[in-house]
Amino acid sequence: MPVVQILRPAKLSPRGEMIDVGGRRLRMVRAGQSGSRPTIVLEHGAFGCASDWAVVQERLAAKGLASIAYDRAGLGYSEPGPKPRDGKAIVADLAALLRELDERGPVVLAGHSMGGLMVRLFALTHPDRVLGVVLVDAVTPDVINSPIGKKGVYAFSRILSWVSLGARYGMMRPVAIVAGDRIGLPPQASAEKRRIHGSALHAHWAAEEVAQWRATSDQARADDFPPAMPIAVITAGSENTVTALKDVQSVPALASQNGYIEHVIGAGHANLLGRRFADPIVRGVEHVLATVNR
Repeated sequence: MPVVQILRPAKLSPRGEMIDVGGRRLRMVRAGQSGSRPTIVLEHGAFGCASDWAVVQERLAAKGLASIAYDRAGLGYSEPGPKPRDGKAIVADLAALLRELDERGPVVLAGHSMGGLMVRLFALTHPDRVLGVVLVDAVTPDVINSPIGKKGVYAFSRILSWVSLGARYGMMRPVAIVAGDRIGLPPQASAEKRRIHGSALHAHWAAEEVAQWRATSDQARADDFPPAMPIAVITAGSENTVTALKDVQSVPALASQNGYIEHVIGAGHANLLGRRFADPIVRGVEHVLATVNR
């Protein structure tokens, strides 16, 4: 009887490169050609990764803009960092990453979801390094203090604790096949996203970040954006959509002397980053660059 050999598909190497930030490495994905224009630095949300930004990076590159997306410590393909994984630790990692990449000029920051807290804190602690900020259906520091927001964060934290436990036994792998990519990413980025979605290590460190949500919010609340700093807010859903989050998302742009707001009809929190709805994010970046004449 002939022996049937089962060939397993080769494991795909992740896009990007691993950058040492002081004895540990972060995965970074660069797109577009570096030149005289500022680099766009992309910060993913809770339980997210650099892969989330693949479509946006393609669209930015088509506009002649260079961008950097990265996996925060312990997430995606990045190596873990010291606890606690609060905003200060995350911002310190990003500053170290930009130093290692020799990104000396001021950048534009874009943050999705919980990443909105990280870019706010970076802008407050490194104002000379930031030209402007794009908040993509982003969380603000005030969310944790609203009754609905507080309950939502607590529930999300509990869910991630259970996900982290289940992921240790491989329970997230079949879930990742079905629901690992709700953004609508290109094939290689989608494969990365699904692999990461099923990873026990990723789930563990995502839970560690969310457990520090209040501390990170308090750190980001310490000050307001400089009034002249251009702030673009891109939110999922029409302007008439009534949610507790949507009520506070526009506040940073309204407080800015150079604010911009776009409500994306039909978009959801995840697929706002995908092929169908990514262009408004690019428009937010272009608003920031036009405001600073770059």
